[in-house]
Amino acid sequence: MTHPFDQAVALLPQADGRFRGRTSPAYANMVGPFGGITAAQAMQAVMLHPDRLGEPVAFTGNFAAAVADGEFTIEARPARTNRSTQHWTLAMRQQDADGQEAVVFTATAVTAVRRETWGATDAVKPTAPAPDSVPPLPRVPRPAWIDRYDMRWFEGGMPREWNGAEAADSITRLWVRDAPPRPLDFAGLTALCDVFYPRVWRRRARMTPIGTVSFSVYCHAGAAELAASGEGWLLAEARGQRFWSGYFDQSGALWSADGRLLATTHQVVYYKE
Repeated sequence: MTHPFDQAVALLPQADGRFRGRTSPAYANMVGPFGGITAAQAMQAVMLHPDRLGEPVAFTGNFAAAVADGEFTIEARPARTNRSTQHWTLAMRQQDADGQEAVVFTATAVTAVRRETWGATDAVKPTAPAPDSVPPLPRVPRPAWIDRYDMRWFEGGMPREWNGAEAADSITRLWVRDAPPRPLDFAGLTALCDVFYPRVWRRRARMTPIGTVSFSVYCHAGAAELAASGEGWLLAEARGQRFWSGYFDQSGALWSADGRLLATTHQVVYYKE
């Protein structure tokens, strides 16, 4: 049986070099699809492109408009190919109310043929309890996409009361994996980088309207390392930086269960009083 994630990122190549896809009810959010699945669909277009060189190093997606439920097309174009690096531009389009194609999501990506070099990791992996010792999220009504992940918050979980009480920080730490479990790949890693709930909710305990404006993923592992993670747990951490004049940014990191840093992520989010 095909995993819901693989159904969601299934893309059909078109004669004009585009890819055609469709939003998935399994990854529905409060309005439109989960942003992580939209980014993953764009990443998948790069991974499926016959002209791709190397593996993903960086990806930045910008949400130009609300993605509507239904069909879309993604144009993935290699803007420049060097000896070992390749630069991509991407655009997701949907028909608007007038039947015209309109851009709803844009992205850039860098892929590269990596080579063996000296390496080190300065980021510090958080101390964490064993995943099985942390209870899963309770079964309550919520957007469909949340049920596509097994999230075990052990620090900085969703506020229990929306009472406006400010927290001392906006840090969240959790174990996470696809539900049901799925072997890790670049599209899956991209989506997992967006599982953190908005930091402004953590900081203020108010159900503030928000919308991601720009979302970046930096890949610190190749396909072989991702494959080595299998269907296992990832340790994830997120925190906000500054909340000011209607926008905030939040950063995150994902480690494999054995302590390898797989990806870091950053996003800018609009919020409304």
